[in-house]
Amino acid sequence: MRNPNFLIGRGELLTYDIKGPKRKPGKAEPYSLSEAKDLLTPQILATVRQLDLLPQLACPHDLAVVQLTLNPSFIAKSFFPSELLRLAGLVSIGSKAVKIKPNKWTKKDPPREWPTTQIFVAGKRKSFRNLPNLVGTIEEGSYEELDLRHIEQISVISAEERIKNLAIENDNRWYEVGLHLLPDEDSSFIQDNFESFASAVGVTVHAQYGFIVGNLWFVPVEGQLQAIKLLTEFAFIRVVRPVPKLRAFRPLQRATGVTLGCSLPTEQPLSSRPRVAILDGGLPNDHLLDNWIGSYTVLDPKADDDPDGIIHGLGVTSAFLFGPISPGVEPPRPFSYVDHLRVLDKEADGEDPLELYRTLGLIEQVLLMRHYEFINLSLGPDLPVEDTDVHAWTSVIDSMLSDGETFMTVAVGNNGEMDKCSGNARVQVPSDCVNAVAVGSANHTEAIWARASYSAIGPGRSPGVIKPDLLAFGGDPCKYFHVLAPGKRPSLSPQLGTSFAAPYLLRSAVGIRAVLGDDLSPLAIKALLVHSANDGGHDKIEVGWGKIPENVMHVITCPPGEARVVYQGELKPGKYLRAPLPVPKEGIPGRVALKATFCYASPVDPQDTCSYTKAGLEVVFRPDLDNIKEGKKNPATKGFFEMKKYSSEDERRSDMGKWETVLHGHARMLGTTLKAPVFDIHYNAREAGGATRTADKIKYALVITIEAPKAPEIYNDILRAYSNILIPIQPEISIPIIV
Repeated sequence: MRNPNFLIGRGELLTYDIKGPKRKPGKAEPYSLSEAKDLLTPQILATVRQLDLLPQLACPHDLAVVQLTLNPSFIAKSFFPSELLRLAGLVSIGSKAVKIKPNKWTKKDPPREWPTTQIFVAGKRKSFRNLPNLVGTIEEGSYEELDLRHIEQISVISAEERIKNLAIENDNRWYEVGLHLLPDEDSSFIQDNFESFASAVGVTVHAQYGFIVGNLWFVPVEGQLQAIKLLTEFAFIRVVRPVPKLRAFRPLQRATGVTLGCSLPTEQPLSSRPRVAILDGGLPNDHLLDNWIGSYTVLDPKADDDPDGIIHGLGVTSAFLFGPISPGVEPPRPFSYVDHLRVLDKEADGEDPLELYRTLGLIEQVLLMRHYEFINLSLGPDLPVEDTDVHAWTSVIDSMLSDGETFMTVAVGNNGEMDKCSGNARVQVPSDCVNAVAVGSANHTEAIWARASYSAIGPGRSPGVIKPDLLAFGGDPCKYFHVLAPGKRPSLSPQLGTSFAAPYLLRSAVGIRAVLGDDLSPLAIKALLVHSANDGGHDKIEVGWGKIPENVMHVITCPPGEARVVYQGELKPGKYLRAPLPVPKEGIPGRVALKATFCYASPVDPQDTCSYTKAGLEVVFRPDLDNIKEGKKNPATKGFFEMKKYSSEDERRSDMGKWETVLHGHARMLGTTLKAPVFDIHYNAREAGGATRTADKIKYALVITIEAPKAPEIYNDILRAYSNILIPIQPEISIPIIV
């Protein structure tokens, strides 16, 4: 039996910097300068009149906030009106996606309702009063002129636009408020003024539970509905909504009266090196996991266990250690030890909605420790994702994961059978994170599978439209996910839910680390799992990138006729990197299937929901670099990572695809067409929706698979051709193993 061909590493040593292409000329404009002035001046005057009606206490330091809506022809982030804002003394504090019907646009067909970007800008009321005169002085040919001609609407923000889902809970007293803060400035005066204004209208602010992420302050408040409506006059409020409850620990499947026995492995974990944490509801006093639990920490020792929480915590931890346990069959040896940290307790089972913030505080505490490379979270708010606003849970977790040093799985929720048209079946917060791995449930471990009916569906927000990211088996009424039950004797509990799919997927990620060691970063492991996933022909809204293989050896080894190469490195903002694909010297005979996956971690701007990720990649595939002629377009250049299969035309026009933190594509071609093939990678950086020159470098991982049925030795051919650069990533443990 031949030894397995493991992943080929050090692909990053093939890469080199290149100069970027020349900029293309600007596009057509829907309005002339005079038309833009005629359109916007009446809107500005009406806006100023409404701002002057606001009470002084609602405008801290006499600052007010208005919204600028861009013409849909200029959705791309390169059209951010930075020069006009600078001239007017205004500052962008956030943005969101909206739909409008413009008066004119650059498309040939008549204007119709179309998505675009709405920018929130803050400034002194005096600056807004001066705006009509300033607009009148703008001259043709200036940068400010172009910015003005790209704006379709200027208006105040109504209370109705700020309020979410209040009418359905008239007896509710608890709400969460998201407030804009000023970027790069001390905004404590805004917070102080808000508390004073809230008190004046009869609302209590619980500031001690607030979270500042980006330029947003998320804070819970308490008051009657009528007072909450008065509160929305405060200039810097972004959103007000009822405080959601935490997802219940109640399992989808209760254990039956029949006891299913099992036996547990006797060996220690395969590796002691991976640092893994389960953040959940704790563990019962009587359980059989001591041999594999590194430590057990109760983050709030003053609170008691939640009875359902400790059963849930035990099941989630069992799912990570052993995967689904088959009755009467000894489960596989765990890949690693695991620490369990209780972040949810008896207090969260009460009526106090402030526990939502207390629990998030405990999760943030763990993430700030930077101790764990692998983390699972199978809980969160009972709240489906919304397109216009990012929740505090998502913002905090994404910010903590933006360095790319942590692989974190998050369960998407079990609301998949709820109404789809209303959005209630969409993935739940915080599985809309772009820097975490959102995990849904598959209904089977075999080759024929589908999304489990209860598993939440996509799409996610944009960026982050592909949600769930991945699926793993999570149980089904016809095939339960058996986990270890509480007690001093080994017995099983039949369960199902995304709570178990998420740690089961984390088990595969840790398995890759346990087998191959530290040569692969968390980002590379994420890229490998996406790269190896199979969508089974299902819609991406249902399954994301697909279900991961049950056996991690299928992720980290190459069968005959296939070579899989891993690139890991850093990207510089604004620069271009060329990544050559390794091709044998004699070429590749026959047809070739090429597959590639990019993953990177990105800092985020929570206040800019339509510009959420601050880093984006434009990637161009050039299969025939040898024939590129200087100054001429290469006819063989291809957009390898097109979004057309799962995005609308307007989303593609908005340059959505390049701001996704996962890019995955594949193509088939003749091997003879691959002559010095390369990926050219451009790292775009932005801050608060506009371009920036001060961004940091970001880490990336790229996985490329070249499959050539007529070249069964392509793996060894590539290693021989690049013997001084590329090497196999050898396992750190003995093979074979049961995985």
